[in-house]
Amino acid sequence: MKIIYDPTVDALTIRLIEERVECQVIRLNDRVAVDIGPGERVVAIEVLDASELIPGLKERGISWRMLP
Repeated sequence: MKIIYDPTVDALTIRLIEERVECQVIRLNDRVAVDIGPGERVVAIEVLDASELIPGLKERGISWRMLP
C-alpha cells in the first residue's frame, strides 16, 4: 500500500495495489473516486480537496504506519 499526498493539487491517493492495471473509475461524490480493477478489486482511492477533510495536511504532510 502507498499513500501519496500532492499539496499542489490538494489530492490524497491511497494506492492499494502497486501493479499497473486497467481500472474503471467510480465517483462516489465530487471529492472521492475509487479505482476498480480486474476481479472487482479496489486498486486506489483518491480524495480531492483533502486538506479540507484532514486539518493540517498541507502543513504537516502525511505520516502513516501499517497496523499489525
